[in-house]
Amino acid sequence: MSGHSKWNNIKRRKEGTDAARAKIFTKIGREIAIAVKNGGANPATNSRLRDIIAKAKANNVPNDNINRMLTKANSTADEDYIPMNYEGYGPSGIAVIVETLTDNRNRTAADVRHAFDKYGSGMGANGCVSWQFSQKGVLVVDREGHEEDELMLLALDAGAEDFEALDDVYEITTSPDEFSAVREALEAQGLEFLSAEVEMVPQNTVTLDKDEDIQSMEKMIELLEDNDDVQNIWHNWDDQQ
Repeated sequence: MSGHSKWNNIKRRKEGTDAARAKIFTKIGREIAIAVKNGGANPATNSRLRDIIAKAKANNVPNDNINRMLTKANSTADEDYIPMNYEGYGPSGIAVIVETLTDNRNRTAADVRHAFDKYGSGMGANGCVSWQFSQKGVLVVDREGHEEDELMLLALDAGAEDFEALDDVYEITTSPDEFSAVREALEAQGLEFLSAEVEMVPQNTVTLDKDEDIQSMEKMIELLEDNDDVQNIWHNWDDQQ
């Protein structure tokens, strides 16, 4: 199982300021633009777009905003965002992967490198830490209102690989290829998700013992999340201690 601090990250996003939520909307808008460019604006025939819309709803993006994003993406198909991933090390060697969508690779690379240099141990070459992660579909469901055994059977019957009960959520894991099918099967049963996306899940997690390292890691994540070009930050820091 993932053994990472997904729920902490979700709560931090959901409890953020209006400005932080606006940044989430911007990032999801870019993902929608890429999905529309690659597969069209009809969710019925574009599974990637369906997944992003599910992610948007899990992040409390209103339907009106989603429709505006779709309209904008369909009318600005020439807008060119390039996916770029960066890897490196946080304080005390924490493994970090930064996923971006950018229209200016030089700007984005410089900004990400600055975050690694200021608060971490530097940016490395592609592949330097990604071997420590596995790509998985991850669906997070609120424990309230769901009986554990019943939901576990439902998830496994839908094709999930694993099911875990955490403190206040259930975490359902799938293979990347089965993510859409499992998500849609569970949605058809009336489930709503706190989070629903394909993630880079660390194979093992690392704790930080020094207060200064913890503060540096938090500041590094905050700086990266503040950047509109950054879509996701995956790391193997266990921040639940």
